[in-house]
Amino acid sequence: MGRKNAFVKISGDLHQRSDVIEWIRRLSAEYFVVVLVGGGTQINEAFKKAGFPVRKHGPLGRETESLEESQLARDILERNQEIVQDLLAERGVMATVIIPVLDIGSVLCHINGDIFIQTAYLGFDKIFVLTYEDRVKDKKRMLKKYPKIQVMGFPGG
Repeated sequence: MGRKNAFVKISGDLHQRSDVIEWIRRLSAEYFVVVLVGGGTQINEAFKKAGFPVRKHGPLGRETESLEESQLARDILERNQEIVQDLLAERGVMATVIIPVLDIGSVLCHINGDIFIQTAYLGFDKIFVLTYEDRVKDKKRMLKKYPKIQVMGFPGG
C-alpha cells in the first residue's frame, strides 16, 4: 500500500510561524503532505494600499471586479506560497505547497480556502485546517458536514 496523504490548509495569518512549520514537519514524517496557503489579511492590506475596495466575501470567497484585483490577490498568495516552500525546505520537509486559485482556460478563479479543501475531501486520508484558536469554533461549525476535516487552533489572533 502507498504512503498515506494529508492536505493542510493554512490561514495566511499563520504561514510564517515556526510552530506551524514544525507541525507540518512532524506530519510529513508519516504522510505525503500538500499545503494550501491562504492570505486574506495580506490581500485586504494590498487592496487598501492599491486603492481597491475591500469587498465582503461572497459564498465562494473573494469577489474581484477587475483583472488587476485578481492578479494582485494571486501575487500575494504566490508570495505566501514561496515563503512556506522556503521555510519547509529549510527544515528538510518534502511537501507540495499550492494556493487557492484555479486557472480554468486561462481565467483566474479565486476560491475561498475553506471551500477549496472540500475539493480534496475524497482524495486525501487526512485533512487539516490550521487557524487561530479564536476561529476554531466558527471553522468547525462551517465544516461540520465533513467529519474527516480536523480544525487545529494555534495561539494568537
